[in-house]
Amino acid sequence: MPSPVNATRKLISALIIALIVGAIGTSLVMAKETVRVSGSTTVLPLAEGGAEAFNGEQSDFQVLITGGGTGVGMKNIAEGNSDIAMASREVTPDEKSSFGDKFQENLVGYDGIVIGVSKQIYDAGVTALRKDQVKKIYSGETTNWQDVGGPDSEILVVAREQGSGTRDTFNEDIMNDKKAETPGVNTVAGSNAEIRTALTGSNKAIGYLGFSYAEDGAVGAISLDGVTPTAETIKDGSYELARKLYFYTFGDAKPSAQAFIDFMKGPKGQKVAEEYGFVPL
Repeated sequence: MPSPVNATRKLISALIIALIVGAIGTSLVMAKETVRVSGSTTVLPLAEGGAEAFNGEQSDFQVLITGGGTGVGMKNIAEGNSDIAMASREVTPDEKSSFGDKFQENLVGYDGIVIGVSKQIYDAGVTALRKDQVKKIYSGETTNWQDVGGPDSEILVVAREQGSGTRDTFNEDIMNDKKAETPGVNTVAGSNAEIRTALTGSNKAIGYLGFSYAEDGAVGAISLDGVTPTAETIKDGSYELARKLYFYTFGDAKPSAQAFIDFMKGPKGQKVAEEYGFVPL
């Protein structure tokens, strides 16, 4: 039977070893350089999927993702609060004027803006609209589904908030002005996910959202001017509300951010894009 002195020495030795191992583990975690990514909620699922794969295959960098919208991401990288901005549009002249012309653009995939309606409206026959019909709905000229071949029901019109790249693209292509007023809108949503929730939670709604949010059939994805949004029509540009998705940096990317950008543009990142419902490069 060991003496009390030897037992105490062994206990102290074990504690010291545990402290050393813990310190080594902590230092290894601390050694990971953080890459902060923020911005477009359209790009968010792609970036989150990419970050999970990237973080899992190397131990030098840790990518952290937050949303907020394209405008928030652009502001964050310009002010040094993020390393990469996710964007569903190109940088604007106003952003360059406010922050300087140091934005660096990296194309990471393609997406389409789907005009979605509640399933009840889709099943009632509203499966296709023309651009001018969508414009009249959002301008407040058309307020009843009956006017576009649907049931006798008031239209609940949902749109994105200001600063959203999805909103900017929709307004530019449908309303003919990126800064257009849309007086027909009843509800403003802060993300693609909120648009989807509004459409699935109502029996009379219309809204616009990223292609990947409408692929599972929970909302009615209508054709626009006779063209249905698919991976093929988005990439070849025949679907008019197709768009490019970007990672922006402000000035040259630091090595850790560039490593993540390169990963997303490479075969592994593009496989993630395809798996998450986006259209790869």
